Amino acid sequence: MLVAEWIIMVIHWGSALVGLFAFVHALLQRSDAYPAAEKKTKPIWMLITGGATLALVLFGNFINGPGFIFYVPAMAATLVYLVDVRPRLIEVQRGNRNW
Repeated sequence: MLVAEWIIMVIHWGSALVGLFAFVHALLQRSDAYPAAEKKTKPIWMLITGGATLALVLFGNFINGPGFIFYVPAMAATLVYLVDVRPRLIEVQRGNRNW
């Protein structure tokens, strides 16, 4: 196996694990936290992160082929959840601690 194939395989399974983490995080959050954080509802984010995880698993091996058109939006959706939604959910559920 070539080094490039190893790198693609690591990216494939690493991105699938990141997607799975985002999905599990979305699943474990309280439903009322999403509207409180001014984000879409819990079922919508579970659908987005779950679909993205599925796409990352199915199309990650084709990172340099036709599956790339599905891989990029799936990774973008996962990163939006992790960078934007997740921190707001954590902040809302923790409460305001600025006293």
